[in-house]
Amino acid sequence: MSASPPSASSSSHRRGGYSLPVWVAAAARAAVGQLRGDPFTAEQPLQLDPSAPGRSAEPVPVVAAAPLGEGRALAVARCEPGDGLDLTRGLVVWVEAAWHPLDPAAADGWLSLEAGEGVGVHAESRAICVSAFARELLAHNLQPLLPAGRGLRLRVIFPRGRQLAERTSNAAFGVVEGLALIGTQAEVQASADPDQLQRTLETLAERLADPGSGGDLVLVIGENGLDLAPRLGLPAALLLKCGNWLGPVLVAAAAGGVRRLLLFGYQGKLIKLAGGIFHTHHHLADGRAEILTALAALEGLSGEALAELHGAATVEAALAALELADPALAERLRLRIAATIEARTAAYLQRHGVAGPAVGAVLFDRARRIRATGPMGAVLLEAFRGPT
Repeated sequence: MSASPPSASSSSHRRGGYSLPVWVAAAARAAVGQLRGDPFTAEQPLQLDPSAPGRSAEPVPVVAAAPLGEGRALAVARCEPGDGLDLTRGLVVWVEAAWHPLDPAAADGWLSLEAGEGVGVHAESRAICVSAFARELLAHNLQPLLPAGRGLRLRVIFPRGRQLAERTSNAAFGVVEGLALIGTQAEVQASADPDQLQRTLETLAERLADPGSGGDLVLVIGENGLDLAPRLGLPAALLLKCGNWLGPVLVAAAAGGVRRLLLFGYQGKLIKLAGGIFHTHHHLADGRAEILTALAALEGLSGEALAELHGAATVEAALAALELADPALAERLRLRIAATIEARTAAYLQRHGVAGPAVGAVLFDRARRIRATGPMGAVLLEAFRGPT
């Protein structure tokens, strides 16, 4: 096996680091090189922007690569997302490559992409969950290496992917068994990174400067929420993706003249606001179990049942178990969570001297169902959806 440690210069030269599709593409390129009989190189030259083919290649480190026998090879990379807080930090990526017959009838007939252990698939179709950018990145960097008349089969494996996926909301969007191979660009935009906050604030300022903005805004928590919101009828023009820096974005929105503001997010994330936590990255603040049990106690839950709620692995699991035991109580608790989010957010804005906008909250679960709306959230959701 050929192996080499990633060079410090290439793995840390940029603060933002690279997204998961880049590390998969680097390992895939190294594996294809082994299929071709090329010498192993510890830095794979990748074109990171498929829309700009003239741009020079960037060196992306891989850990190792080796042939596995006739027509098969394996390569390994290790994710380095940069200085921000990122779930994929240190994630080992395996890519097995093999020659594959061309399929002239298929749009991507040159490539068969398979999900191995730890890689997310769509629950219904069982197809690998992969973004358009990830496919374009693979095509841009691998197709030129293929011999005439040959296609390629890639099997992607994330050995720790299944475990890490439990800390995401992938299942809320029908993605199961591992981490989705998603991403819309090469460089990581970490939701806990101050640079990401600045970009969000700049986008918000541009939105509010538009005379047609109307003073309405939907703050969507995370990429998955941004995908779900328009499917539920919320107009794309009102949506602004917000990472974990909710507090500063809320203050800027209120100060900028937003009159009606809807918080739209996964219940396991937004519940932090009910506890007054307005920076929601799990590395910096959590307290979800404590918030959940405090609100449950206010609804009358006590004793062993309250202890079981506190000991659940996730907010999702806790609410699901409570719903089985006492559906009416679970419904009241969800409504209390949403109402408390609205109240705590209004109080947060008042403390920062920018009280004014009507604030609503809408919470969905891992099955893509809206599970609770606060009093104002119900009003704003109906208003923003418009006539059906």
